[in-house]
Amino acid sequence: MNAKPKSSSRVRPWLIAGVVVVCAVFAWRYFSGGDAAESPAQGGAGAQAQKPGGGQGGGRRAMRRSPVQVAETRSENVPNYLSGLGTVTAANTVTVLSRVDGQLMKIHFTEGQQVKAGDLLAEIDPRPFEVQLTQAQGQLAKDQAILANAKRDLARYQSLAKTNMVSRQELDTQASLVTQTQASIEADKGAVDSAKLQLTYSRITAPIDGRVGLKLVDEGNYITSGGSTGLVVITQTHPIDVLFTLPESDIRSIQLAQKSGPLTVEAWDRANQNLLTTGTLLSLDNQIDATTGTIKIKARFDNQDDILFPNQFVNARLKVSTQDNAVVAPAAAVQMGNEGSFVWVLGEGNKVSKHLVTTGTRTAENVVITGGLSAGERVVTDGIDQLTEGMQVEVVQPVSASAGGEAKPARAEGARPARQEK
Repeated sequence: MNAKPKSSSRVRPWLIAGVVVVCAVFAWRYFSGGDAAESPAQGGAGAQAQKPGGGQGGGRRAMRRSPVQVAETRSENVPNYLSGLGTVTAANTVTVLSRVDGQLMKIHFTEGQQVKAGDLLAEIDPRPFEVQLTQAQGQLAKDQAILANAKRDLARYQSLAKTNMVSRQELDTQASLVTQTQASIEADKGAVDSAKLQLTYSRITAPIDGRVGLKLVDEGNYITSGGSTGLVVITQTHPIDVLFTLPESDIRSIQLAQKSGPLTVEAWDRANQNLLTTGTLLSLDNQIDATTGTIKIKARFDNQDDILFPNQFVNARLKVSTQDNAVVAPAAAVQMGNEGSFVWVLGEGNKVSKHLVTTGTRTAENVVITGGLSAGERVVTDGIDQLTEGMQVEVVQPVSASAGGEAKPARAEGARPARQEK
């Protein structure tokens, strides 16, 4: 009776060991079966990994490749820009002042409106100036009548002087009276012209083309010609200027570029992301700021779409030359190390190698490579942190944000997709 329990106790450990081996085999096949690129040599290594002490986890890590994204360098013509911070300034700014004293009767402009030179902006009470004009005209008429009478008397004295009926002194006195009256008439004419001018000044007109700002005085106020506040400020925005600064070391480049013709200037927004408009270089200042070591530069823009506004902050980019057939790489591919700038180049068999490069013009998206790289080479732009020399990687394609999901690896035809882990 004791034989059966002893036989059962011998079979049970072998049964448990067999179940464990079967589970281990299925587990290994489950986790290692998704690698589409597995070669016979790798299969042999995997078989050895199942042996005791074979390090199954280390074999699995050796078969996985680091995912990277790559881009191809290209050859293109790259413009060279000098960049500086600038402020938009009106081509002309005028504070409209009254030239005469009086009560402001009427304002004829709308705040913010575009006006032309000569447009009526405001009217001052003209009645005092009309009265002054009438008085001046009356005085002129009076003196003209006196002159006519003096001339007739002078003619009589001249006739009588021939017969010695009047003395020579009386003749000279009458001649002086005529001259004096003529002078008075000239003064009266000046008074009439002055009164007309004052009457004209009672109608305030725009001195330049431009945009009017907010009114500074309301209708009904008494204004004077000596005031500094003014009625309104007009800024000329068609065209408009941008004033920016560049280091004094760039002056020579600008002067050489000017010999080829007008230079193009681009105005970018505050974030330096969007191109606002394009204009031309207008002038350089005649001296360098000794405090900052910079020179002021003015560019002019047509601004018919009013995209630039006075006192707006912009980034100005002055084009001085164009570099033909330059090698251009994505900015994300160029890294900085102790030895200088470098890129990871993807070669045969998807193996990466580190190339030292020299860089030129740099933008937010691209970098000009002046040495160490040729057009048409593939460089790594993402997944750079884990790379080592000669490492074999897996190239994945970027997925747009609208598509969603993660980047998928670029697989060869007929490759078996990896099993998704649950």
